[in-house]
Amino acid sequence: MYRDLIHHAATLGAEVHFAHIDDDPELLGYFLPMHKRIVVRLGMTYVQSRWVLGHECGHAYYNHKCKGMHVRDAAERQANAYAARLLIDPDEYARLERINPDQHWLAEEFSVSVEGIFAYEEHWLTRLRGVTYSHARQGAGQWAHRGVPA
Repeated sequence: MYRDLIHHAATLGAEVHFAHIDDDPELLGYFLPMHKRIVVRLGMTYVQSRWVLGHECGHAYYNHKCKGMHVRDAAERQANAYAARLLIDPDEYARLERINPDQHWLAEEFSVSVEGIFAYEEHWLTRLRGVTYSHARQGAGQWAHRGVPA
């Protein structure tokens, strides 16, 4: 069920643990950079666990050491962007968005949180005059994916 994400974490040099997190009821997971360990709260839904694991892989990738609120907020945004790109396929997103652009529906289709769809749209898409580009760069033809409304 989580095999691909656990393998991805391993390629980042991190081990994954699913555990009870009793200290803070709001804490869904965390990354321990000194131990290269990702901990995900037990008992969450598949969608929640998948998003949290992808998010914590982002922290592992960037080796975040979240000290201070300003650094922490930037690290959280960066980890969300990483998770969104990891869990959402651009080709499939373009296809599904043409069917239904509703973020809640897209989240269900990708088995991610709505927050994941928002992060994907914010960090990975560029919308210009009714056309959506993925990984847009400057210059004609410089995008990975281009979606034109139906």
